[in-house]
Amino acid sequence: MPYTAFLTRICRRLIAPNPHLDLVADAFAKGALQHPARPMSDQELTRAIREFQNTPLSDASLRKLGARFAEPKPKR
Repeated sequence: MPYTAFLTRICRRLIAPNPHLDLVADAFAKGALQHPARPMSDQELTRAIREFQNTPLSDASLRKLGARFAEPKPKR
């Protein structure tokens, strides 16, 4: 599944635009994120999004998430 299809699945479950999602989309586009080996079921994805949305959004959390995506990936 292309990352854009995965992001579409996420967006369908979000109530409002989310700056965290923008960082995730950018990370997929730049190759900093890869799809998991085993895709999430709709139920797992919905649960993860619910937990994600219950976490308060702050400048610090956006910086932390952005920094994680900017870290170089270890070579295998």
